[in-house]
Amino acid sequence: MSAYFVFNYQINNREAYNPYLAEVPNTIEAYGGEILAADFESEAIEGDVKHVAVVLKFASKEAAKKWYQSPEYQNIIKLRLNNADGIAALANGIDN
Repeated sequence: MSAYFVFNYQINNREAYNPYLAEVPNTIEAYGGEILAADFESEAIEGDVKHVAVVLKFASKEAAKKWYQSPEYQNIIKLRLNNADGIAALANGIDN
């Protein structure tokens, strides 16, 4: 069953965050993930939505966690966590 990582955050230090942006796509691709949406000007429809919204697709939750816990991603995750505030959620997809 497919799985989706959903990120929503506000960048607090763009200069320090930029290396993350340059490196993260390669880590996602290396673990079979796909970037479905990436918007730095997302719009609030309900609630307290931050300006960055990202949706990643993986083959399964296990595959998504393998990427998230990978050495490659763990080497750069601090660039996002130290320079942005927000959430990350992992959800199963609906396979037809």
